[in-house]
Amino acid sequence: MESKSTITAISTAPGTGGIAVIRVSGEDALSFCDAIFRPKSKSRNILNQSANTVLYGSIVNNKDEIIDDVLVTVFHAPHSFTGENTVEIACHGSIYIQQQILQLIIDAGCKLAQPGEFTQRAFLNGKMDLSQAEAVADLIASNSEAAHRMSISQMRGGFSNELMHLRSQLIDFVSLIELELDFNEEDVEFADRNQLKKLTTEIEQHIAKLADSFSVGNALKNGIPVALVGETNVGKSTLLNLLLNDEKAIVSDIHGTTRDVIEDNIIIRGLNFRFIDTAGIRNTTDTIENLGIARTYKQIEQASIVLWLIDCTQLTEHIEWLTERIEKRASGKKIILVFNKIDLVNKEELMVINQIFNQYEGDRVFISAKNNTNSEKLEDALLKAAQLPNIQPGDVVVSNMRHYEALQQAHSAICRVYDGLEAGITSDFLSQDIRECLHALGTITGQVSNDEILGNIFGKFCIGK
Repeated sequence: MESKSTITAISTAPGTGGIAVIRVSGEDALSFCDAIFRPKSKSRNILNQSANTVLYGSIVNNKDEIIDDVLVTVFHAPHSFTGENTVEIACHGSIYIQQQILQLIIDAGCKLAQPGEFTQRAFLNGKMDLSQAEAVADLIASNSEAAHRMSISQMRGGFSNELMHLRSQLIDFVSLIELELDFNEEDVEFADRNQLKKLTTEIEQHIAKLADSFSVGNALKNGIPVALVGETNVGKSTLLNLLLNDEKAIVSDIHGTTRDVIEDNIIIRGLNFRFIDTAGIRNTTDTIENLGIARTYKQIEQASIVLWLIDCTQLTEHIEWLTERIEKRASGKKIILVFNKIDLVNKEELMVINQIFNQYEGDRVFISAKNNTNSEKLEDALLKAAQLPNIQPGDVVVSNMRHYEALQQAHSAICRVYDGLEAGITSDFLSQDIRECLHALGTITGQVSNDEILGNIFGKFCIGK
């Protein structure tokens, strides 16, 4: 992306709304906007307006016709989001008005911004590092309280500060090692190897902790995958519709109605769960249904939590066959036994059913999906099974796959450093491994980057951000 030109885009969501905001950023932002703006006060205009202030007036076309009355906010470089002169025009949310104002700005000499170009300029102008820039996109996409907290912490530099501290220690480390290379003929050591091993261990543990947090961060960002499994007609689709409060899945008395995977996300008490309704498991000769059952097995293996629905009114003779297949694929997963249709059986029958499954540890919930009975108890069981920590402001949690892969590379490199110290290898080999660790950490914050990486990251942003 070329960063010298002045760019513009609509920064609010597409469509009609009460208010829309058009952002202009670059060296000529003030003059371009001043050319189409008529202030209500004759003594004031955009060019002489103080920084960080708002001006009221009208946008006019080349025929001096009023397009809309607007509020214009002026920011002077470097004190803006992008670090450049920036103007934000708040107009009425008519699509026609938005497009007319945008076209006038482009006619004045602006270029239409590419996806993520405003945030990329903020990165290039030193307003934020790369991990903070990526957190902007995560913040926009956050759909739960926990994901929002995580993104805010990263955007404010919590993760960056951790990495900066690690890099600072490693740079001091490698400086001493490389100083030895200048005196290799004298065979001197400026770095105490025992202290270096202790420092390497601390850095390795810190990087490992950050990398391990990815499982939590990924779940908070993308949703905790929950597979709804069981035999046909046990109420999986009814339960999904209940949780979603929508008729997402077809409900029928006919066995094998659900033949494909149906999924959607639900926020439960601040946590994002991704529920996956699957084909009922049974012996069948139907080719298409068997393909659906194969997908069910795959979803069980990929899920973090398995909701195993059991029909209280009909424990079939296939229960052992079914148990074997679910347990085989749900090994190590959190399994919640959900006994459905309790409204159709009495207490004595429920006790008998409960005893049949005595060998299973973990939570069990008795519900009626059709009548919305005990849905809160099911939510309690889900939150307990999720076992996610309560993210507080300032907590550092990794949620980005690119960051996770870089941390793994850094961890591998720092482990090689420790092994090298143990083996007594020469300073030049130690220096190489330390620099590989520094490089991997630097790619996260953008201290080491290239155009391909930047284009891939910012190209995923929405236009206007």
